[in-house]
Amino acid sequence: MNNEEKINLQQLYNQTVKTIHEDEMIKGKIVSIRPKEVLVDVGFKSEGIIPINEFLPEELQIGKELDFFVESIENEVGAIVLSREKARHIQGWSKIVKQYEEGSLVDGIPYKKVKGGFMVSVSGIDGFLPASLSAFKGIPEKEILNRIFKFKIIKTNNLRRTLILSRKEAVQKEKQEAKEKIWQGLKIGQTVTGTVKAITDFGAFIDLGGVDGLLHIADMSWSKISHPSEIVALGDKIEVMILSIDRQQEKISLGLKQKLPDPWQDVEKKYAVGSKAKAKVVNITNYGIFVELEKGVEGLIHTSEISWTKRNIKPSEMFAIGDILEVQVLSIDKENRRISLSLKQLEPDPWQDVEQRFQVGTKVSGKVRGFTDYGAFVELDNNLEGLIHVSDMSWTRKVSHPQEVLKKGQKVEVIVLSVDPQNRRIGLGLKQLQPNPWPEIAQRYPLNTVLEAEVVSITEFGVFVKLEPDLEGLVYASEIDKELVARLKPKDKLKVKVIRVDIQQGKIGLSAKV
Repeated sequence: MNNEEKINLQQLYNQTVKTIHEDEMIKGKIVSIRPKEVLVDVGFKSEGIIPINEFLPEELQIGKELDFFVESIENEVGAIVLSREKARHIQGWSKIVKQYEEGSLVDGIPYKKVKGGFMVSVSGIDGFLPASLSAFKGIPEKEILNRIFKFKIIKTNNLRRTLILSRKEAVQKEKQEAKEKIWQGLKIGQTVTGTVKAITDFGAFIDLGGVDGLLHIADMSWSKISHPSEIVALGDKIEVMILSIDRQQEKISLGLKQKLPDPWQDVEKKYAVGSKAKAKVVNITNYGIFVELEKGVEGLIHTSEISWTKRNIKPSEMFAIGDILEVQVLSIDKENRRISLSLKQLEPDPWQDVEQRFQVGTKVSGKVRGFTDYGAFVELDNNLEGLIHVSDMSWTRKVSHPQEVLKKGQKVEVIVLSVDPQNRRIGLGLKQLQPNPWPEIAQRYPLNTVLEAEVVSITEFGVFVKLEPDLEGLVYASEIDKELVARLKPKDKLKVKVIRVDIQQGKIGLSAKV
């Protein structure tokens, strides 16, 4: 080979050799692995020799291409000096700086407890985790060291290539990211599992894994309930349906009953108007009783639909929670979820033929059932009731209250005075059992008769006096001196004169101006 050929060959060889500079990163391929060193081809005139301890176990593969740091182009034996460890360190730092700038979280391993915190390895870079930012309070040291955790880089030192880390902020960010992930995955109508976190009078708060939703008491059961604790307990794992989502206000409405069919959906078919059904008493009020036809379907029996004949009904005295009744459906309001029911419609209306059975002027018997200020109710046949007004209890006596004449439970004979089937009223008379004594009284007390009477009571319009047992008269206020009235008291004797006898009204008018 002549000199010209040698020069050309040298030029060709030089063209195949890379231009390499110190302190730069280059690509290299592992060509040989020895017990203590690794040979790497970087396209230079000589191969690089690197201590085997600079490699990670997973990197030691023939043909594996990696990044290396050029420490020197040529050492004392003419070989290029490379470092895998420095390359990895430089790459790790670059990655860390990028993660710091992006605010993303990094994996780190606390490897040493030091004063004021922990030393943490992040991609081979040492970082310091202050105790105040560790979020490791109450966690044993053995459960912290040499374990992988997420951290947020809050400060970097490029000169020393050191880091300040925060586990506390990482935890907060993880929670926020998890929360955001949950929000993005939620859809109306979706069924999710949650844990009962808190119970209030109006519902229960359900933890859906970082996001809370409200299960309102009205959405717990198709049946009426008094308190959420009847359905759920703290710590319960339950499946609920998402009813609404307000991302801006961070509010989620949940439903439990919506997982089951609405029992009101075909209610008019199951309980047609006029049909009969069995029902259980679930609530008692002053105006009626609520009964359950089936779970989630309740109806009201109003007091007016309990009995054809009984008045002033107190449901609590007639029924108890849990009673099973047969009822008749009167009306259905599906939109407002109301059903009107009746007990009395299952029996014949005793008022239909009342005029034939209780003719005016006939004598009937009954039992005193109750009183009002103006009269006494008497129970007749078929549980019908009639009223004896106080004015029909005595021909001559002024009755202030019916209990002055009658007692509850007392059996009495009375005369039917009036029958009003439309308003369901029967008027009864007690005094009518005896002849009207007033024509004879008028003869006994002719006008201008003067006699001595006993004072019974004093009112603004006059003084009532007793003329004889069960017979009173009124001394008009205009017929007695005011000074005299001021001195009078009950049982005093007073001289009076008869100035009027009203046979129709059953009254005697008197004067003290004798």
